[in-house]
Amino acid sequence: MTPPEPGPPPGLDLERFAAWYARERPGDLGPRLTAQVVSGGKSNLTYAVADGTTTRIVRRPPLGHVQATAHDMGREFTVISALAGTAVPVPRTFALCEDDTVLGASFYVMEQVPGTAYRRREQLEPLGAGLTRQVALEMIGVLAELHAVPPAAVGLTGFGRPAGFLARQVRRWGRQLDGSRTRDLPDADALLVRLQAGVSAGAAGEEAAIVHGDYRLDNLLVQGDRVAAVIDWEMATLGDPLTDLALLLVYDKLSAISQGASDATASLAPGYPSGEEQLAHYELVSGRRLGDLELHLGLAHLKLAVILEGIHYRHLQGGTVGSGFDTVGDSVEPLLAAGLAATRGLEKKAIGLQD
Repeated sequence: MTPPEPGPPPGLDLERFAAWYARERPGDLGPRLTAQVVSGGKSNLTYAVADGTTTRIVRRPPLGHVQATAHDMGREFTVISALAGTAVPVPRTFALCEDDTVLGASFYVMEQVPGTAYRRREQLEPLGAGLTRQVALEMIGVLAELHAVPPAAVGLTGFGRPAGFLARQVRRWGRQLDGSRTRDLPDADALLVRLQAGVSAGAAGEEAAIVHGDYRLDNLLVQGDRVAAVIDWEMATLGDPLTDLALLLVYDKLSAISQGASDATASLAPGYPSGEEQLAHYELVSGRRLGDLELHLGLAHLKLAVILEGIHYRHLQGGTVGSGFDTVGDSVEPLLAAGLAATRGLEKKAIGLQD
């Protein structure tokens, strides 16, 4: 966690929050509260709120520029609550507020789960190569467990529309980019054309599963060699599970792709399995046979580039809280170039679509 700063953190009116929470969960927290921003996230804002004895986690959308379809606290609260009791470790949820008059945006409250969100190589190196490998393979195992949960069994049948998922994802991230573009990005336009050609040509099959949407090592809280909780579910939906896997592989390569602009260097730690090893382990524990992931990888590069461009936009508008935002935009163009390199096989389809 970041060191506490004087006064309440931006975006969290403690007096309003305390009055609301006392009505929702009487006696769970005392009346005298302190709060601080929890480090690690560059999208939704996460706070640790404490009364001196008990600590709860509060999640709300970022300040400033927010895309209309992003940062849905109700969806995040719903999926975490639904997965309680499954093989997927999630925090307990306590309350959801969709009344914007309390904090200026919707938010929810969940338990604080002890654990480490590994992001950098230096965090993993003290574990040693053996334990680092176990942690990474556990990460893949939990992802397979998530994809094995039948949506209907946990009340999530209407949580998304699996049919046409990939095509809608391509359109969605194209629109998201248009809503937060701060500069000319010709590679984004070229990548979108390729992905549109890929989904039009049926370059990949689709399967309905609960999709996390932003699955990576630093969105897991780890205790020892096990995942204690999966967090940051703001992009969860029902759709193609291989989109989670492809995005994880791109996150692992982010530091190399962005030439050091990213501090997400965990995948460089000794013992961390390669992308090929992760794919093989996913096949083993999930029972799925993985085919060509070219379309999924292209979409993953686009999605991550758009997410970072949105954060860059908010930073330029003064809507970010905390440090580490000034270089986020540096990774966008390298990611788009890497996405084009990963989708060379879709280029012929793109040319055919244009003709």
